[in-house]
Amino acid sequence: MKADPAPVPKILVLASGSGTNLQALIEATRERNFPGELIAVGCNKPGAFALERAAQANIKTFVVDHTRYGSREEFDAALLAEIMRHSPDVVVLAGFMRILTRDFVRAFRGRMLNIHPSLLPAYTGLNTHQRVLDAGDRTHGVSIHFVTEELDGGPVIAQAEVTVEEADTPESLAEKVQRQEHILYPIVVRWFCEGRVQLGSEGVLFDGEPIKNPMRLPAN
Repeated sequence: MKADPAPVPKILVLASGSGTNLQALIEATRERNFPGELIAVGCNKPGAFALERAAQANIKTFVVDHTRYGSREEFDAALLAEIMRHSPDVVVLAGFMRILTRDFVRAFRGRMLNIHPSLLPAYTGLNTHQRVLDAGDRTHGVSIHFVTEELDGGPVIAQAEVTVEEADTPESLAEKVQRQEHILYPIVVRWFCEGRVQLGSEGVLFDGEPIKNPMRLPAN
């Protein structure tokens, strides 16, 4: 008798806005050989276009409106309960604009990914494109990391660079970085679903070996 095939890892995406990275993930997971299934999309804003993108792709959606809760802890508890209904193997934050509590993060340790528009550890937080220009940096980019209790401080899995030109504005930089986001995020989610990337006790493991520096796509 043939052994039953291994279950396909289940991906749940959390988003807050238009969902361009979600769209990139939807398109990637539709490929025949993609090793994971995007099972649900959650949002903290009822009118976010990310929900429409998911609906158009026949993916289940849910909303946990943060404005209906009196504290971050109450919101996170409600969000956690909703996520658990779907039993995901990995939670992918794609423009999810909420700071998560320690208890929530610990519930998904090693199973939650985030994308950030800078070459971490540089420029955690907001307004990264303007800050890069103000500093006169010639290189900028995007990082994908495991989520830990430290904001934008989890071990970085991979990065993609963009070159900062003299004529660049925050808007043009955002466009450059976003193009790289749409390439890199599906790659990293694929690695996770294949079991190639994991969170070890001291950092990121790739194919079972610790990596000293993030995987890197070249500047363009």
